[in-house]
Amino acid sequence: MEETTRRVRKYFDEQVTDIRDVEDSTPLPGIEWVLDVDRKEAARFGTDILSVGSMIQLVTNGLLIGTYRPDDAEDEIDIRVRLPRGERTINQLDQLRVVTKNGPVPLTNFVTRKAQQKVSSITRRDGRYMMLVKANAANGVLGGDKIAQIDKWLKQQTWPTDIDLVFKGADEDQKKSGEFLVKAMIGALFMMFIILVTQFNSFYQTAITLLTVMLSLVGVLIGMMVTGQLFSIIMTGTGVVALAGIVVNNSIVLIDTFNHFHKELKIPVVDAALRASAQRLRPVLLTTITTICGLAPMALQINLDFFNRIVQLGSVTSIWWVQLSTAIIFGLGFATILTLILTPTLLTMPTILKRNFVRKKALRRRGKRAAIQPKTMPPLQEMPKAAE
Repeated sequence: MEETTRRVRKYFDEQVTDIRDVEDSTPLPGIEWVLDVDRKEAARFGTDILSVGSMIQLVTNGLLIGTYRPDDAEDEIDIRVRLPRGERTINQLDQLRVVTKNGPVPLTNFVTRKAQQKVSSITRRDGRYMMLVKANAANGVLGGDKIAQIDKWLKQQTWPTDIDLVFKGADEDQKKSGEFLVKAMIGALFMMFIILVTQFNSFYQTAITLLTVMLSLVGVLIGMMVTGQLFSIIMTGTGVVALAGIVVNNSIVLIDTFNHFHKELKIPVVDAALRASAQRLRPVLLTTITTICGLAPMALQINLDFFNRIVQLGSVTSIWWVQLSTAIIFGLGFATILTLILTPTLLTMPTILKRNFVRKKALRRRGKRAAIQPKTMPPLQEMPKAAE
């Protein structure tokens, strides 16, 4: 484990650029003494491990014999017995003797001492021993790019079969957040599907509405490109989930009006789609404009303090909401175009395709009938000669 950790740390130090604050959790240089008590020998001399431990504490932290609480204090004070400071050395263990029934017995008769690598702490996750190699990306450098570089190098190396190398920290948190948002988006779309099917009583119109929601993600990506922002799994993803509700609202307004014209007033499909688009143009645009205007100060990092009459640009708190508001603004603007153009087109498409199909089928039938007729007229019978 330590050898593998130092190998990865060496790669960080020598070959990975644009990172800082590199460190690892391998033990610091040092040794610690381990005392091994032979239980059989201790029992033969008439002593036990508890007595041996008490004698060793005289050299280390001291033997606790009681506590005392002064009158002017609330906490108790430990009373410990230790050897004088000059005698608290590792060599003193060879001079210690344990008092038994048969008299003082040297510790060296049944205790062996050996040195080993010092371990300051042991970290475990899911019951497995773990060591860390940590680093931060330099300013202006994407952590995902460095992770991809390191992951590529790890896959090209040969590692012990009983050691696993995984990414933790921000990469792990980002993956968990992404999985949660994907589940939240799927759950939201499923609930929308159930509600829309109940409302429209049509799978086709429900699919049109959900298609508009999915295509609104294109507007979000365009907004990220225009503003030069990164796609944040947490903030941008939350904005996409919030955007779905607004987009669905606009589609419901348009499709519900279309159904009213077509099913209740018996207006033809194309005329119903045109009238619904014209009648619901203002409500859809008002919803879009008011939402965008409300989120614009957040996207532009403008903080308006009406009570103190202060306008602040780029406040600390507004930075957190820039990606969320940008996703909603651009996604809603793009989805509005889809709602006013794509949705009416898809509503009329089945009727127009059916009409064209019937027309082509009728033309084919006419062509077949014309093919059955002879190409030349039959010869006329000779007229009988007039009687003289």
